[in-house]
Formats: sequence, C-alpha cells, structure tokens
Amino acid sequence: MKTTILVVEDEKKIATLVAKNLEAAGYAVTLAEDGEAGVRALEKLAPALVVLDVGLPEMSGLEVLRRIREAGETPVLMLTARSSETDKVLGLELGADDYLTKPFGTSELVARVRALLRRTASGARDRPLEFGALLIDPERREALREGAKLELTTLEFDLLWFLASRPGRVFSREQLMEQVWGNDRVVGDRSIDSLVSRLRKKIELDAEDPQLLQTVWGAGYRFADR
Repeated sequence: MKTTILVVEDEKKIATLVAKNLEAAGYAVTLAEDGEAGVRALEKLAPALVVLDVGLPEMSGLEVLRRIREAGETPVLMLTARSSETDKVLGLELGADDYLTKPFGTSELVARVRALLRRTASGARDRPLEFGALLIDPERREALREGAKLELTTLEFDLLWFLASRPGRVFSREQLMEQVWGNDRVVGDRSIDSLVSRLRKKIELDAEDPQLLQTVWGAGYRFADR
C-alpha cells in the first residue's frame, strides 16, 4: 500500500505540481484547496505526512497546523512565500517539522518529504533511556513522563533523543541545528532556542527551572548526566 500524503494548497498550479512529483516518487496524494478541506481530509485519511501552505484563504495554514497538532503528531512540511526568519520560527514554534520557501525545486520537495518520513518511521536499535520519571524509547519514537505519553513533534523528539543519548555533553546551537535540520537548512539561533523552549515545557516539571535540558551560557545546551 502506498504512503498517503495530504497536500493543502490553494494555488492550483502549485498543488498540481507538488502532487505530480510526489506521485512520481511513489506516494499516494490527496489535495485540499483550503484549510477547512484540509482539516476534514486529515480526520478522514490519517495521512503519513501533510504538505501545508501557510497562505491559505479563510483558515490560515498556521491555524490548520494548530489543528493538526491538537489531533496528533503527523509530520508537517510547511510551504511559505515568506522568507523572514520570524515567519519560519512561528511555524516551527507551532509544531511544523520542516519548511520550504517558495519558489522551491521539486527535487528538494521530494527529498524533504522522504527525509521526514524516514525520520518518523525509522526505529533506532538503541535501548530506551530513563532519566527519573522520564522514559525515552527511540524504537517507538516515544517519550513518557510517569507513564504518560508526551505529545512530541518529529523535531522535538529528534532533539530530545540526540541530547539525551549523549548526556553531559555540551552542543552549540550550530551543532544542534545541523543534527536536527541537517546542514542544508537555513535557520538561525532563534529556531533552536524556540525548539528547546517547547521541549522543556513538555519534559520538565518546571520549564522555568529546567533540570534535564540545561543551558550552558555562552556555549549551548546539554542534557543532564544521569
């Protein structure tokens, strides 16, 4: 059975181009022309990934993203005509896993989709890690606190596992951005700081006084040594 991808894009030319290239790459594609149709399709199809345009009419892409995150952890690749760092960070803060700025190459689009699906589906051979009440299971790509599952996005889990599997080691923002987004991503310090902030709110007992994901001033971040 083919992997289903939902494309929410109101510009027909772009939607058709995206769909044709993803279908040529072996995926099943469903198109939604606005935010409301996208939300309905998400509930009906439970796609493996959503390609989501920011600039949708009526219900914005960011509102659709909020609905997606309320429903679960489906990976989201944002498409945006905006190139400012602020807009990119806003999407990432809301839980987007990656983004492409229009105009984009179709080969890059397919590569980003494949990378996201690999990251989501890959099961690591490493054993689960425990840090007090926090359990991190790389094979299931799950994190639990006191037995309750934490709702983590793909990026949040990738950052958590990378740091937690190397406790005590300090990594700069640049190193973390390369590990989480890859060396071809154009993101800044605010992106990783925002990701760390979101993750702390989910894994820490008190995000204002983090005991697990620690800041090393002037150097970067580290995960507490057990």
